[in-house]
Amino acid sequence: MFPDLQSVRIHGVPWRELIGYFRAERFWQNEFIPKVQQRGAQIISVRGSSSAASAANAALAHTRDWVLGSPQCDWTSMAVLSQGEYGVPSGLVSSFPVLCNNGSWQIVNPSGAFTAFQQYYIEQSIKELESERDMVSEMLKF
Repeated sequence: MFPDLQSVRIHGVPWRELIGYFRAERFWQNEFIPKVQQRGAQIISVRGSSSAASAANAALAHTRDWVLGSPQCDWTSMAVLSQGEYGVPSGLVSSFPVLCNNGSWQIVNPSGAFTAFQQYYIEQSIKELESERDMVSEMLKF
């Protein structure tokens, strides 16, 4: 999982400008990414039980945005069957930035080329998703 902050703005200002580029990169790479990647384990640790309630809340928010739409100036992340976007192999379900309107969605095109850091994490996410797919592939055969 790779949380990308490339397009984040706070009151219209790029987040890196608000806290300084070096500090922002250090926070993103050393604190934010690991926290997001481990959030399920953190919820289980704090609650002492499954993170099912958190997953259910995410599913509700996902469905709300899909059915009711997302703000047109903003996007949300959704699990979508890839058709090769962002270098994700076709047929692999991955999270993508999308705009939702009237029950349909459209993947948002990247605003520019990815840095080597971003590309590394995208590739790691692809490998993880492919591994998970391969682990359950026998169960999915019809």
